[in-house]
Amino acid sequence: MDCIFCKIINGDFNTEFVLENDYAVVFKDINPKADTHLLVVPKKHVASLNELDDEILLGKLMMTVKDAVKKCGLNSYRTVINTGKEAGQEVFHLHIHILAGNIKL
Repeated sequence: MDCIFCKIINGDFNTEFVLENDYAVVFKDINPKADTHLLVVPKKHVASLNELDDEILLGKLMMTVKDAVKKCGLNSYRTVINTGKEAGQEVFHLHIHILAGNIKL
């Protein structure tokens, strides 16, 4: 598979994870749009939210967001899921953006 996020999850780039659990990894966005810009990426490849049919995984991803912001000491933040090219999705592996601080969208 030629998915950059799958390669990150598999350790191909030695990406430092802010958090990792059985369902997802969390790492810093390489092109940050805020003082803090993290990505929550499921370990299971799902192209976008439109293709996700696993309610349990969706819940686990949202709990991973909660765990990541707690670990980073964030009290106020924005979550974004871009779905589809027209909505700004650039990597077609579902991911949740966590943005905090000065947001530059």
